[in-house]
Amino acid sequence: MATTIHPTLSSLLQYTAKERASDLHLSAGHPPVLRIAGRLIPLIKEEVLTGESIQAMVFSLLSQTQQKALASQREVDFSHVIADGSRFRVNAYFERDQLASAFRLIPPQIAGIEDLNLPPVLHEFAKATQGFVLVTGPSGHGKSTTLAAIIDEINHTRAEHIITIEDPIEYVFKDDQALIDQREIGKDALSFASALRATFRQDPDVIMVGEMRDPETIATAITAAETGHLVFATLHTNSAGQSIHRVVDSFPPAQQDQIRAQLSGSLLGVISQRLLPRVSGGLIPACEVLFSTPAVANLIRENKIHEIPLVIETSAEKGMISLNKSLANLARSREVSLENAMKYSLNPLGLRSLI
Repeated sequence: MATTIHPTLSSLLQYTAKERASDLHLSAGHPPVLRIAGRLIPLIKEEVLTGESIQAMVFSLLSQTQQKALASQREVDFSHVIADGSRFRVNAYFERDQLASAFRLIPPQIAGIEDLNLPPVLHEFAKATQGFVLVTGPSGHGKSTTLAAIIDEINHTRAEHIITIEDPIEYVFKDDQALIDQREIGKDALSFASALRATFRQDPDVIMVGEMRDPETIATAITAAETGHLVFATLHTNSAGQSIHRVVDSFPPAQQDQIRAQLSGSLLGVISQRLLPRVSGGLIPACEVLFSTPAVANLIRENKIHEIPLVIETSAEKGMISLNKSLANLARSREVSLENAMKYSLNPLGLRSLI
């Protein structure tokens, strides 16, 4: 591993942490760009970057192995901690045959469910002891932060063995009542699928899978939930129903009935979230929450997933929350503008009638 970070990159990362930006972007032909409260802000006092200057900065963080991986795979994920303890998740990649990179700032403290303005009903997932929980939403909309809040609540409330499988490790947990092992793809394990298979020999109670990228990982995660583990995983999907479709459609048609049957028995729930610009500044989440009930399990088993949104809308007494209801509450309380609430809704007409 390189021992000395490039001085320009060092100052940029320190400035990113100081300004509490969520991301720093380095792209040839542009000055460095920060994302603050969802908005991209070019640092116009900085020099315009070149492919060579970005390579010098990024390579100062990479080991020889990572440099080879970047050359062969054209992208690489890793994490980096600067002198003040601020931690970044980094993706270096090529665009137009020139190196670029995105640095995501990981907050130093793991916030709780209420601190993140998430629905209190999410505490129910932290109380569970077995089953499959999906946290979904577009990239960059807080899935990892929500997962960390739930995992850390388990850490502080009961003695469990928790194994996380991440690429790269984002939040670093400090053991409290739980024993937490964090495994990073590329360093501690070769792949999500192999690391997840290995957990069956590692005596976990709770397993967190940073991302489900292939059918083998999905199938192993569902099996782990069926065999007595509490499994959390993320997907890049836009709703609870879409998430279930994505899981089932990952498999060949001949296997889909079996996967639906397994999922109907193991699914605990789905959290689907968006981060919206807050009127007072910053970002605030809107959440759709599905809990698996006998009715939901039947819909999954019978391939009537298109009916799940109606179940969510009519099951508020069971703790379920539709995305439109969440958006309507945020708009009514003037946390977000009506315009932004409409923009993030999957059913704007239904949202307008709610408001």
